[in-house]
Amino acid sequence: MDGLSAVYSRIGEIQARFSVTPAASSNAQWASAAAAAGLTGTSGTAVAGAAGSGSGSAVVQAASKYLGVPYAWGGTDPSTGLDCSGLVQRVYSDLGVSLPRTSSQQATAGRAVASLDEAQPGDLVFFDNSASRGGIDHVGIYIGNGQMIAAPQEGEVVKVQSVGNPSVIRRVLPDTAAAPAATAAVSGAGSLAGVPYADLFQQAGAKHGVSPALLAAVAKTESGFDSAAVSPAGARGLMQFMPATARSLGVDTGDPASSIDGAARYLEDLTRQFGSTELALAAYNAGPGTVTRYGGIPPYGETQSFVQKVTTTAEAWS
Repeated sequence: MDGLSAVYSRIGEIQARFSVTPAASSNAQWASAAAAAGLTGTSGTAVAGAAGSGSGSAVVQAASKYLGVPYAWGGTDPSTGLDCSGLVQRVYSDLGVSLPRTSSQQATAGRAVASLDEAQPGDLVFFDNSASRGGIDHVGIYIGNGQMIAAPQEGEVVKVQSVGNPSVIRRVLPDTAAAPAATAAVSGAGSLAGVPYADLFQQAGAKHGVSPALLAAVAKTESGFDSAAVSPAGARGLMQFMPATARSLGVDTGDPASSIDGAARYLEDLTRQFGSTELALAAYNAGPGTVTRYGGIPPYGETQSFVQKVTTTAEAWS
């Protein structure tokens, strides 16, 4: 039996084990079943070799252990329930891959897949199911053969169902076939699989001569990849621009693509002005005037911590 067939077999076993009807899935009953299955609120155990291999079947296998978990709006804990994006975030976290929390944010992770004909097991399939509100509002994990694992809606459980007609398909893991060598030409361009907005970091980095890994590290440190973040000081968006800086750069802080492109332009200018990545990062955090006044990284704990966190994270992704 090949790997994917074994996964499908395991899915059948788990579905039988957790066959529950909405009437039978009370909190007490589910808590007992979850405890017996080892599903707790702590991070799950990674599937051996999954993150390194980039195997779609490993994603399907990781997802299959959550079959039968009750749907819960806003749920991120399998011991009490999961919603659709909570399931996806959890599965990829089990494999060592960080994804944003909501389906609309997850729909920007990785890179686009043109059609269902080109989809592979482990790809994310996204849907716009609301006629009254535009945008992505549902996500599932494609498992092949026109099916996906998803947390459908209130009163149901995580299950295998027809994939239907997804609005968007994204591939978080590397392609099965080797990517063209040109993809890795920009420093850090080939190392951001699973990082939210990876394609935008790569595009902006290539355009402005800034490491995509550095841009991603700034976003992670500044906002945790939250495009709606607002700091106590008033900095906004994914890359945390102060309003005046955003205006000067023509950045729309609510638009991840605009924010990332603006950050790449800004870091390119700061690096040219101060002559090093570390000083550019210090100026990004504390302002160019502050770095000039101190003749280096200013003695501010926040700025020094920012520079260290960004450079460490960027090195890990480079």
